[in-house]
Amino acid sequence: MENEKKVHLGKKVAILTLSLIGFITTIKLAMIYYNANFNPYALPSFCSVDEFIDCDGIAKTTESQFFGIPLAYWGMFLYFVMSILLFADKLKNFKLFKFMEVFKNPLDYIASLGLVSFTISMALLCVSLFEIKKLCVLCAFTYILNLLIALIAIDWKNGHIAKAFKNSVRDFLDAIKITPYKIAFIICATLACGFLAYTTTSYVFTPQVKRQNDFQEFVSATTNKYSAKGNVLGDKNAELVVYAYTDYLCPICGAYNIMIHKLAKELKNVRFEHVNMPLDMECNRYMQKPFHVGSCRLAKYAIAAEKQDKFWEMNSVLFERKPETEQAILEIATELGLDTEQLKKDANSPETLQHLQADIDKAVSLGIVGTPSTVINDTVYMGLKPYSELKEMLIKAGAKKRGF
Repeated sequence: MENEKKVHLGKKVAILTLSLIGFITTIKLAMIYYNANFNPYALPSFCSVDEFIDCDGIAKTTESQFFGIPLAYWGMFLYFVMSILLFADKLKNFKLFKFMEVFKNPLDYIASLGLVSFTISMALLCVSLFEIKKLCVLCAFTYILNLLIALIAIDWKNGHIAKAFKNSVRDFLDAIKITPYKIAFIICATLACGFLAYTTTSYVFTPQVKRQNDFQEFVSATTNKYSAKGNVLGDKNAELVVYAYTDYLCPICGAYNIMIHKLAKELKNVRFEHVNMPLDMECNRYMQKPFHVGSCRLAKYAIAAEKQDKFWEMNSVLFERKPETEQAILEIATELGLDTEQLKKDANSPETLQHLQADIDKAVSLGIVGTPSTVINDTVYMGLKPYSELKEMLIKAGAKKRGF
C-alpha cells in the first residue's frame, strides 16, 4: 500500500512538472503567434531557422487556429486543466470548488486528455509537414509532452488505456445525473459555444484568417462577375481618383482587377483609372531580363480597345484568359463586338506604344517596381491588399458607401 502511494505521488509530481513545462512552452508559442500576426515590427523568433523549421511561418497560417482561437491558447488551457485535475481530491473540500468531486478518477481524465491531444497533435503534424511544409519545433515538443503525460497517467496494471476512457466517460455521465451539475454543464457549454461562435466570426484572435477570407473570393474566381462596361469604372465625376497599376500576366493582378470592380459597385465618389505596367522587355526598357513575355502585347490591345469604348470589358477578359497569341486576342475581340481590323491597327500604332511607354515611365517615377500597385492621393501601395483593408483605405480617402 505504501509503495502504491509513492508511485501515485511520483506520477502526480511527474505530470505536474510536464504540465508546467507545457504551459510555459505554450505561453512562448502564444507570444510567437502574437508577434507573427499582430506586431509588424517583431524580429524573427529563435525557432524560425530556415524555410522548413519556421515557427513564425506556421503561426501566420490559417491552420494555426481552431474555432478562431490560436492553438497555443488551446494548449495553455489543456495544461492548466491537467494541473488542476491533479489536485481535485484537495480542491473539492473547498466550497467554491466542490464541483471537483465529480472527478473521481483524475489520472484517468488526464490520461484520456493526453491521448486525445496527442492524436490531434499527430494530425496537426501531418498538416504541418505535408500541407504547410514547415515544422514548428516548439509545437513538436508539446506533442511529445502530451504523449508522456498520457503514458505516465495510465494505470498499466489495471485496465490500461481502455480503463482511462471508460472511467472518464462513466464519471461524466454520473456527474450530469446530478441536477445542479447538469444545469451548470449546460450553462457552461452554452457560454463556450457562444464564445467560440464569437471568436470564429469576429477574427479577434485570427487576423490571418480574415485576410485569407478577404482574398478567397477574388483569388478563386475564374470570371469577373462585377465586370464593368465601357471606359469608366466608378463615378465619372468622382472627387477621388485611384490609379491601378497592373500587368496582364501578373498572377494576382486578375484578383486585384475583380477587387476594384467590386469596390466600384459598393462605393461612390471614386473612379478607378487603369495604368499599364507590363514587366516585359519588349516595351519596358527598365527590365533587365525576360519576365512576363507577351504582357506588352496584351497592354497594347487593352489600350486599343479603349478607342472603341470597350476598355474594361477587354481588360477583364485579358486577365481571365491571358491569350498567348495575337490571333487569340482577336478572337476575344470578336466575342466582345470590337472592330478587329481597327483594333489591330490601333494596337500596333506608334501612338499606342507612346501611350504604353508613358504609363511605364510614370510607374517608375513613382517608385513602382511590381504589380499590382495602387496610388491613392499620391501615395503608393504595393501588392494585393485584403479587400476590407483596401475598402477602408478608400473610404478614409473620400469614397462613400453606396446605399442599397
